[in-house]
Amino acid sequence: MAYGLQDLFNLLYLIDSSESEPARKAIERRKLDALLAYCEVTDCRRQVLLRYFGEEMPAPCGNCDTCLEPAATWDATTAAQKALSAVHRTGGRFGALHLIDLLRGEATEKVLRHGHDKLPTFGVGTELDLRGWRNVFRQLVARGCLKTDLDGYNTLALTPRAWPVLKGEERLALREERKSAKKTKKRRVSEEAAAPLFGHEARFEALRAWRMKVARARGVAPYVVFHDRTLRELAARNPSTLEELAGITGIGEQKLKHYGNAVLKVLKGVEA
Repeated sequence: MAYGLQDLFNLLYLIDSSESEPARKAIERRKLDALLAYCEVTDCRRQVLLRYFGEEMPAPCGNCDTCLEPAATWDATTAAQKALSAVHRTGGRFGALHLIDLLRGEATEKVLRHGHDKLPTFGVGTELDLRGWRNVFRQLVARGCLKTDLDGYNTLALTPRAWPVLKGEERLALREERKSAKKTKKRRVSEEAAAPLFGHEARFEALRAWRMKVARARGVAPYVVFHDRTLRELAARNPSTLEELAGITGIGEQKLKHYGNAVLKVLKGVEA
């Protein structure tokens, strides 16, 4: 079933901005909660559907997608705690994309403006990419651990269901997102960059020295400029254009604008 965070935001906004009575809105929200649970279920879908209508099916149907191809799950407790902590520490006033930038250590203009690069959760979520974190946030909304505020800005806030997970009192298993058998070029290169440098040490050390100089000038920690993983990938791939730089993990639009030409100059200088 294909849906994403924006679909949830749109549906919730339509419910909350309608002219219906509060009781009717509560009913519509419960219906949406049931639908989201159905989307993310790992058990037999027919059993879940019949249970919703007050009927019981003693055994799985053996014909639905989760019966024919059981959903893989992973222990997402730590990832969920990081996501929930990011929501909590930012006051429940920001949307998923900003929270993902925070978790992945992206020093965007918005992150820096709000001082979120100083939070303990800044950069603690580099193990997941953008798609992976969107999957986590989507399922946390579907499970009722997060809710959207009624301001129309797609901000996320904690619910009472979030606290047992955040405090480590409850483990959380989430559905693994299905991935194509063929890895994307960017991910393949990213994995290669995480391996030993083998011949790229000079570029890596030159980039580290440049990063330290920039960090000291700005009065920030070096990882605010770029994480080591980004430097390793830069050293391994040795990009020569801004377009190639844009494909490096950890280099978003703002970092490309602020540091792109300087990084290319450092790399070119090592070659010389």
